[in-house]
Amino acid sequence: MLYFIVNEKSKSGNAKQIWKEIEEVLKVRNVSYQAFVSEYRGHAGKLAAEICAMDDNDICLVAVGGDGTANEVINGITDFEKVRFGVIPTGSGNDLARGLGITGTPTEVIGHILNCREDYVMDLGQVSWNGCEKPRLFAISAGAGLDALVCKKALKSKVKDALNKLHLGKLTYLFLTVQSLFTMQTTDAAAVFDGKGQQNRKKMIFAAAMNFRAEGGGVPMAPGADAQDGKLSVCMAWGIPKWRTFLCLPLLVTANHLRIRGFEVTNCKEYDLKLKTPMVLHADGEYCGDVTEMHFQCLPKKLHVMW
Repeated sequence: MLYFIVNEKSKSGNAKQIWKEIEEVLKVRNVSYQAFVSEYRGHAGKLAAEICAMDDNDICLVAVGGDGTANEVINGITDFEKVRFGVIPTGSGNDLARGLGITGTPTEVIGHILNCREDYVMDLGQVSWNGCEKPRLFAISAGAGLDALVCKKALKSKVKDALNKLHLGKLTYLFLTVQSLFTMQTTDAAAVFDGKGQQNRKKMIFAAAMNFRAEGGGVPMAPGADAQDGKLSVCMAWGIPKWRTFLCLPLLVTANHLRIRGFEVTNCKEYDLKLKTPMVLHADGEYCGDVTEMHFQCLPKKLHVMW
């Protein structure tokens, strides 16, 4: 059975019309389906759990929304063995769709999903932190510092709504990055990759555990990241004066930042991060809290994606 979880409020409310167009395709092709509308933050995850509890061993579950909606749905899946996942991107950043290579209009994307014969089997990441009740799964990235702070601001940003109406939603993250860069506080950090000894980093700006190469509307934090290699690619920036970091932004968005001292990428199956003072933590752009201790790990070949 084909199930849809729809966030009609994504893309500043335009997703409601997009869903109507998708439904027309389903009706024309005489596809049997059930649709559920996400009504509040966290609801998509609850709906996904309810769908997984149904007496159906071949669940095709499609998220219609942005990266946050997709993350909620993935975290709501209780049995990955019987679920095939799909996403029709209607958000601002759409980094999951970009990482998967999903292109075309929503009606073209649903056509690809309906015609899918072979799944893309990808890794997921998982992050836990001091005080968390349950680890959080992520498909794109998770991390602490500047990128997480920007994601937190984007959740309630009026700028995001304005840019979405101009079809420039992906610029939200760049705007908020510039805005946040000079006001945020750095902190000293200690990282342990695959249990092989502590590495200290002074004045850390951010640490992003990447599953795909890009986050924040297409910023290639880890150009070599591969969601099928069983590893996370951890991009860290530290010890760089803020004014110089600002000048580095063009190199970051063009994937040339690894030539700069203070930027580094480490591939690992898991890693621990401890901070001297709390920083914002995110998972796929969703705010997790202000924390000091985190554990990240890769869950190989966890998610079957229809595309």
